[in-house]
Amino acid sequence: MAKMTLPPHWEIRQSRSQNRSYYFNTVTRESSWDFPSASDQTTSADAPEQVRASHLLVKHRESRRPSSWKEDNITRTKEEAFNLIRKYQRQIESKEETFDHLASLHSDCSSAKRQGDLGFFARGQMQKPFEDAAFALQVGQMSGPVFTDSGVHLILRKA
Repeated sequence: MAKMTLPPHWEIRQSRSQNRSYYFNTVTRESSWDFPSASDQTTSADAPEQVRASHLLVKHRESRRPSSWKEDNITRTKEEAFNLIRKYQRQIESKEETFDHLASLHSDCSSAKRQGDLGFFARGQMQKPFEDAAFALQVGQMSGPVFTDSGVHLILRKA
């Protein structure tokens, strides 16, 4: 009998609760007891499994944690956070400032100490709007404002 090859992005894992093997897609996070068919491949054959991105986060009082390394109690409105992000976006696009410099000074995320660098991440590791935006960007491309439960972000795809 010929050995069957798994479609791209699929791997075999072991279920602890069922004590048997199952198939897991590392891109879509789908799992199946049955061997995946060729039609179970990811929607885009060239979809990256991981991206590397930096971000500049501006939190507001409705953020899920309205505090940061810079400020114990963030009281700005969502509109004020959006306006700040748009200001930073304009400064970066006009080359008045660099993304890395603004992220290190103004991001409400602890990644500010790394110029906003979040490192590599796969699908399912970030909030959905952030993930969708990061995976849609080309390397070197910056997003417009992205709203998540954490606040308003600018995202720069690094790899």
